[in-house]
Amino acid sequence: MFTQRDNEESRRDYWIKQMESAYDFMNKMLDYPVEECGEPLVSLPQLVGKEGLHVQFSHTKLAGNHERLFYLRRGLIEDFIAASGEMNDRGWTLRVEDGFRSRAMQKDVAMQENVFDNILQRVIWEAKDKIPDPKLMLRRLTALVATCPKIGTHMSGSAIDISVLRTDDLSEIERSGSYLELSELTPMASPFASADAIQNRTEISEIIQRHGFIAYPYEFWHYSKGDAYAKYLTDSGNPARYGAIDFDIISGNITPIPNPKDPLHSMGDIEKYLKLSLNRLNVNNMR
Repeated sequence: MFTQRDNEESRRDYWIKQMESAYDFMNKMLDYPVEECGEPLVSLPQLVGKEGLHVQFSHTKLAGNHERLFYLRRGLIEDFIAASGEMNDRGWTLRVEDGFRSRAMQKDVAMQENVFDNILQRVIWEAKDKIPDPKLMLRRLTALVATCPKIGTHMSGSAIDISVLRTDDLSEIERSGSYLELSELTPMASPFASADAIQNRTEISEIIQRHGFIAYPYEFWHYSKGDAYAKYLTDSGNPARYGAIDFDIISGNITPIPNPKDPLHSMGDIEKYLKLSLNRLNVNNMR
């Protein structure tokens, strides 16, 4: 007879296997070749206004204090327009939750209190109520947030995080969780998502992928094109066109980050934020 305990164990086992698989994926991305093409970034909100598309953009600040930068590389704009238009024809409105991230943004998003706390709670659950080692926290942060520029495709200007709304009433399409759901429901193919959510995830991905954007398997909201993720996942054998860059929003100039494998967080950072998070969650007395 199937019990609640069995279900809990199966969810835990799935979470661990997916997180380890995502960590292995990120390690592959560290060595994936990139031949930066130098394309500039284009503002999506300005573009949408000119095209007359129904597209929304998140109004929240990243990590509580960064204005979001809704930019993509110029070579991806035609495909973004086409995907957004097909969504509109379906009666859906694309909401872009996140676009380009600077180094400071990428570093801060992992240390954002609600993100770090949520991941820590999942890792404590994974470890059956044991306080995790900082090294395990770093592995999970690497899988879910990306902890160096080389593996963070938002820093390449080639990725978007999305939600999808019904155009008529702007209610969110069911995907078994909203943007930044951090649980065993997070992977795109999670068997714990509802039947409706799986169908919606599939339909959304089919639309996006018809226009060349590839789904990141470990998050149901992340799509990219022309970067290491997309090239690897499509088994293209070709180097990525887009790598991690610094972006001057005033001049529009982009510059490849010179040492993209350098970590954005030291082990000392992880230890510090782990202690702070444990205090916020009041779990210091756990075994």
